[in-house]
Amino acid sequence: MILSIIQTKKLITMFGKVFLGIALTFVSFVHAGFAANDGKPKETQVTIVTTEGIIRVKLYNETPQHRDNFIQLVNSHYYDSTLFHRVIHEFMIQGGDPDSKAAKPGDQLGNGGPGYTIPAEFMPDKLYHKKGALAAARNGDDVNPGKASSGSQFYIVQGKVFTDAELTTMEQRMQLQKKQEAFFILLNKPENTQLKLKFFSFRQQQQTDSLMAIAQSLDPQVQAEVAKNPVFKFSPEQRTTYSTVGGVPHLDGNYTVFGEVTEGLDIVDKIAATKTLTGDRPEKDIRVLKMILEK
Repeated sequence: MILSIIQTKKLITMFGKVFLGIALTFVSFVHAGFAANDGKPKETQVTIVTTEGIIRVKLYNETPQHRDNFIQLVNSHYYDSTLFHRVIHEFMIQGGDPDSKAAKPGDQLGNGGPGYTIPAEFMPDKLYHKKGALAAARNGDDVNPGKASSGSQFYIVQGKVFTDAELTTMEQRMQLQKKQEAFFILLNKPENTQLKLKFFSFRQQQQTDSLMAIAQSLDPQVQAEVAKNPVFKFSPEQRTTYSTVGGVPHLDGNYTVFGEVTEGLDIVDKIAATKTLTGDRPEKDIRVLKMILEK
């Protein structure tokens, strides 16, 4: 069928409106996923409702595995009724252990989780342990040399303010820590299995001389590994933040920071100031009533 000129014009007008609608829908979709001013993807917001008040956090897009895992757990109500089971004044408040939901006074907590870990996502120059940072807890380097994060346990930094001299001393200590980390990485290699068994046996028996002998045997390899990376230094931004806002700088590069508090730092301070018992568990249960993913 051959269309008349008038019919053709009507079709063009009609399709033009359709395409314009599609275009506007696409623009709205893009706008919904990106911040209005800088074109960066919007950060997910989560409200943490506690028995002490409300804390709001945003999740960083630069740590997608931790972000997505946290969102999944929030949506499944995993954190509802869990405790802040470990609290240390001028350090941090820790939660996310599912075993804490029905915990009785005196129960030892901190070992629960969903049965998996998350690979580390370190960005210490950009995402660091300033006051209010949201980070993932994990097992120690001796059993977790890759520094993989707990599948659910998290902490929020309270920290404290440091002087410039204290930060310089901390840099030196953290460089020494890198040597220790390199040692455990080498010790966990398959070819060092027997040496590893001896090391933990000697440590349990507190045989210092034997431990030193093992350390000395691996020292040339340790030094070679450490030399592959630059000497640890805080960035100018980190120094400014830690000397004004505060935080826990010695954790940088060792634990994944995946978000930060946007509202409710006073609640973090309130929880951090609570009286604690053995194992840093609060004397009075402080509970996460629920977490809400903000749309």
